[in-house]
Amino acid sequence: MLKIVLDANVFVSAILNPHGSPARVLGLIKGGKIRLLTSFEIVSEVNRVLLYPKIRKRYKNTYHEVERYLYKVFALAEFTEGKLKVEMVVDDPADNKYLACAMEGQADFIVSGDRHLKNLKYFHHIRILNPEEFLKRIG
Repeated sequence: MLKIVLDANVFVSAILNPHGSPARVLGLIKGGKIRLLTSFEIVSEVNRVLLYPKIRKRYKNTYHEVERYLYKVFALAEFTEGKLKVEMVVDDPADNKYLACAMEGQADFIVSGDRHLKNLKYFHHIRILNPEEFLKRIG
């Protein structure tokens, strides 16, 4: 089974547009077609971003609804230990957590809309694609 790491922006995009490519990627995870790799550091960032006032204003979910959503998604995930440190993305060091998670969990792909990650294209044989490219790639 394919293993992927999702950037926080994919989660946000999936909530804001439940019919878009990011939501379809999450649907594949929920449907058991692909395996989600994550870390506690990634979960923390996703939670923080989903609670930004401008994001909450757009999708109008309460704190508890955000918690329930995250619980459902991350209950399906395989958590990495978070011990590996990577210093590849200099312009946005916070993005390195996605690379570290992918390496620790031996991911096949990182799915992200973040230009710092997408510009890498590959990291240790792990392909980095946006959600649309990922969906095309897996057919």
